[in-house]
Amino acid sequence: MSRVCDLTGKGAMNGYNVSNSNKRTKRKFYPNLQTKRFFIPEENRWITLKVSTSAIKTINKNGITAVINKFIKKGYV
Repeated sequence: MSRVCDLTGKGAMNGYNVSNSNKRTKRKFYPNLQTKRFFIPEENRWITLKVSTSAIKTINKNGITAVINKFIKKGYV
């Protein structure tokens, strides 16, 4: 599976490891992804999503159905 958030679409960023002599080697910065189950009361079922921690905080604040509808409207999902 890819390292991309299911809701926000956050993925890996490129960057460098910089040594003491300022020599640069390529590396990647990965998002903090968690596999989490959410209960959708309207459909009376559980869904499993791989989401970033910032998306989890947004879901806790606004609710899963509001967040999913918002991201569908914006075109992320």
